[in-house]
Amino acid sequence: MSGVFPPGLPRLESAGLDGWMVRLFDAIDEANMPWLTALVRDCEKAFGDQLVDLVPSYTTLLVTFDPLRLSPGEARKRLIERLQWLQPDEEPADAPVKELPVWYDPAVGPELSRLAELAGMSLEEVVAGHSERTYRVFALGFAPGFAFMGSVDARLEAPRLATPRRRVPAGSVAVTGQQTAAYPAVTPGGWNLIGRTPAVLFDRDREGFSLFQVGDRVRFVPIDRAEFERRGGDTRPMEEER
Repeated sequence: MSGVFPPGLPRLESAGLDGWMVRLFDAIDEANMPWLTALVRDCEKAFGDQLVDLVPSYTTLLVTFDPLRLSPGEARKRLIERLQWLQPDEEPADAPVKELPVWYDPAVGPELSRLAELAGMSLEEVVAGHSERTYRVFALGFAPGFAFMGSVDARLEAPRLATPRRRVPAGSVAVTGQQTAAYPAVTPGGWNLIGRTPAVLFDRDREGFSLFQVGDRVRFVPIDRAEFERRGGDTRPMEEER
């Protein structure tokens, strides 16, 4: 693995008596994903039923284990062994891409015009810039089913809102920095809203609950208002609560 990881990495960081944070990289990059998904699979084998949870993110993997059945020292030893032989997953060229329909419009994406102004682009160019690339799901968090995806077109990178909204409608599609996401439920949020999806992103009756999982490839597909409504989308105007 020499030369694959940044200097000083991989590194194990204590996460209490029942966990270790494995830090593989120091920057967001889609090339990180094959290493992280491979480590997830290896940890499932190494820890078996002593494993409590695995939480992958952009550059790290949090490994939580049963402290009544496994000591931190033994867990660390197993992780070091896995890291010594770690090889990245090979993704097939025809790996599936999940498509998420989105109605891009200022009525449901009030920052669409802001992004266009910041980038010196038309609204149509912003929509094309966001929807014409394939994203990877780097992490799940913040709210159940909230998938952090990247990386957006550099022209569309924009800072968070100075004052977050108290209520962001479910299905809102947003960007901030290199990231993009869709809000699975009504929550507070400070990202730039550019559209809305009619898809149900988190469902307790669905296997796995979340529509997306870490490592998924996702593409946003533009639809018009009529199609959005036909699919059950909520067209009520934004409540400007700041």
